[in-house]
Amino acid sequence: MTPASASLQLISEPLLQEKALTLYLKREDLLHPYISGNKWRKLKYNLAEAKNQGKDTLLTFGGAYSNHIAAVSATGQEFNFKTIGFIRGEPHVPLNSTLQFAQNCGMQLHYLDRTTYRQKQEPDFQEQLISKYPHAYLLPEGGTNVLAVKGCTEIIHDINIPVDYICCAAGTGGTLAGIIAGLQGKAQVLGFSALKGGKFLEADIAALVKEYNGQEYDNWQLQTDYHFGGYAKVKPELIAFMQAFKENHHIPLETIYTGKMMYGIYDLIRQDFFKAGNTIIAIHTGGLQGLAGFAERFGLAL
Repeated sequence: MTPASASLQLISEPLLQEKALTLYLKREDLLHPYISGNKWRKLKYNLAEAKNQGKDTLLTFGGAYSNHIAAVSATGQEFNFKTIGFIRGEPHVPLNSTLQFAQNCGMQLHYLDRTTYRQKQEPDFQEQLISKYPHAYLLPEGGTNVLAVKGCTEIIHDINIPVDYICCAAGTGGTLAGIIAGLQGKAQVLGFSALKGGKFLEADIAALVKEYNGQEYDNWQLQTDYHFGGYAKVKPELIAFMQAFKENHHIPLETIYTGKMMYGIYDLIRQDFFKAGNTIIAIHTGGLQGLAGFAERFGLAL
């Protein structure tokens, strides 16, 4: 899998000039039109492993608006894999834009009630899946495993300028773990949890890094004050920020991850969290496929 380049885009703002800070946005969202951002990174080595195991099907899990479901379905279509998606909750009729896209890419959609869905990582449940779908390669929800971490270490490979902070949103923690492992302590890393009560993620991220390379690093921290009420929850101030950011910089953000991360970065800048002269790189992890549906549901211009 060979993606396009993910360029660094300089962000110019009076606030940044006032605080003597340099901010770049790394445009991982431009890697691929449908398998963008951290989804490309997470799937790269998993796809190679699926081929190595002789599997012809990718089987995974996600919610009704999951970027991961959309990306896996597009990956299957592009690289000749069948795809199966187990969706949390009741059937959605008519399909929303994410599930319609997945189905158009050839993904078989199956629905699991929320109680059953919570069992998806249990050995007995997975053994049943393997028995029923022997030619399937199982991908976890969000795509996070040690091979995903390996792919995400490559996010920092083409950063060729001195940097003090790298910032990234966090859901399951795989992308952040990859950045931490890839940097090997060479810069500070700030994660922005998209989940309410996301402190539990710290242990998950540390465990993923250790599983990948056996190391522990102390150059990172998780910000947990910018979830806006929880996963996929929004507030008017977040929407206003995203709208202004797009108008000023012509860069779309999305409501679940990148919008919250950038809001958090700007808030920390105002609080003088960063020191004058610091260079900050924020990772745009993509996820824009769900933006149109979100805007349509709430009558917003994003």
